[in-house]
Amino acid sequence: MLNSLKGVLSGKTAGKIFLETGGIEWEVETSYTTVGGLPGTGNPVRIFTYLHHREDQMRLYGFAGEDERSLFLDLLKVNGVGPKQALRILSGSSVDSLVRILEAGDAPSLARIPGLGMKTAQKIILALKGKLSLQEGAADGGEDELTLALADMGFDRKRAAAAIRSLSEELVDQGLSADELEKEVFRRAIIRLSG
Repeated sequence: MLNSLKGVLSGKTAGKIFLETGGIEWEVETSYTTVGGLPGTGNPVRIFTYLHHREDQMRLYGFAGEDERSLFLDLLKVNGVGPKQALRILSGSSVDSLVRILEAGDAPSLARIPGLGMKTAQKIILALKGKLSLQEGAADGGEDELTLALADMGFDRKRAAAAIRSLSEELVDQGLSADELEKEVFRRAIIRLSG
């Protein structure tokens, strides 16, 4: 099984990237979230992959993190959801938000993703609620570390956790990398909790 590819980003479009490794250029289909989080062309990157094989074609799908790939594979288990629709769903929301929506059974929020109707949203929730490979705690591992760091600085743990959650949701669509997002959330949490 192909787990990941490391190479130089040689190009990217809205739902696709091109990755050069050892003289071979790979065409990898991705979510808008993954494309948006990658550096500019010419930079080294690592992409987690999934090879989808049918009798008439093979397609390589790529993800910025293992959590996104895990959620993609869960979505493929839903009858009637193929790779293209799974990528569309991942492009419409962050992994953390999707996990929360699915675990809460919030069909109206899921149905707001472009190209996804209420019927399909309900079918996805019915199939995946309580059965995700990636549970909310795992998706929020970074949030737990930030909460602990803030508690070590003397801030109230519950208020720190609430601030981290709130700021993560506010800043998730800012186009920051995972590291930049974590640093910015931490910086703003200190300001918010000090005020």
